[in-house]
Amino acid sequence: MSDAGTGAHEGRFVVVPASYVYLLRDGVSGPEVLLQLRQGVDYMDGHWAAAAAGHVERGETAFDAARREALEEIAVDDLALEFVTTMHRTMHADPIDERVDFFFTARTWSGEPRVVEPEKCAELRWCAFDALPEPVVPHERFVLDSLRTGTTTAYTTFGF
Repeated sequence: MSDAGTGAHEGRFVVVPASYVYLLRDGVSGPEVLLQLRQGVDYMDGHWAAAAAGHVERGETAFDAARREALEEIAVDDLALEFVTTMHRTMHADPIDERVDFFFTARTWSGEPRVVEPEKCAELRWCAFDALPEPVVPHERFVLDSLRTGTTTAYTTFGF
């Protein structure tokens, strides 16, 4: 029996989609990625993460969410987004909580990246892929390592 539209989803997990944007540039010693130091947030406070990321809102595509988050969080627009991977991940502490993350990179954009939400971000930093700061959000470290080594795949899993 279908329970579509009733709101009754007992026993089913809820999928929470999010989009992540890694701005890339060529640095003196090789490729660099722009990361933010999370502060004042409930999840992974004090960890380095994508400069822009957030939940996909109802009626919004993952690409649209990536563009919106980049504008809201680091004041850049007109990103030439490149799809990297879709990651299905789980958190064993809360097995009902399933995540689907869409990762993008961009090498061109309009505007100068800056901290727009200082209550959530302590710092933005360009980091060489072979010298990332610690700690990095674990599932993001997985994607950053695959970008560094050129081993990204269209679909990845984390935490299973």
